[in-house]
Amino acid sequence: MKQETIHIAIFASGAGSNAQKIIDYFKDSKRIKISLIVCNNPDAGILKIAEKESVPVLLIEKHLFRDTGYVEELKNNKIQFIVLAGFLWKIPPVLIEAFKNKIVNIHPALLPAYGGKGMYGNAVHAAVLAAKENFSGITIHFVDEKYDHGKIIFQTTCPIDENETVDSLAHKIHQLEHASYAREVEKIIDY
Repeated sequence: MKQETIHIAIFASGAGSNAQKIIDYFKDSKRIKISLIVCNNPDAGILKIAEKESVPVLLIEKHLFRDTGYVEELKNNKIQFIVLAGFLWKIPPVLIEAFKNKIVNIHPALLPAYGGKGMYGNAVHAAVLAAKENFSGITIHFVDEKYDHGKIIFQTTCPIDENETVDSLAHKIHQLEHASYAREVEKIIDY
């Protein structure tokens, strides 16, 4: 019996480095396909990646996203699983309901600490350093109605050095993200 292909949409707002790693990871997969890039920023670097990788793009608008979650468009593209990769808008309840336990996010710190509205990118790293933490890390979690709140799936850490800067910590965190995210997404889908 032929295995059904799982179609993934990656939601991204920025450069798309995590999205690129995920696309690369699943490029030769017979079971999991990156079928759509969903983006809220017409100037985002992810759009160049999508074009280079021949992945269709859905550019979304805030009010329509909040009201409809673009659920119909996602279903029309056969999407079964959503991966947030640097996507900065809150996911509306209508989308969470349509994709219950099928939306994951990666956060650049060890949740539940350093999460919530406005806590993304360098703001997170600055807060971690200001708190004089000895280590930081990443959290992969299911998405629910609150920012950075859903059930934690995976965490891994890295040490914080004495002279750590926001940039050097960001680099360490990106390395963890790139090494872990696609692999953990595959595990969740295979579970």
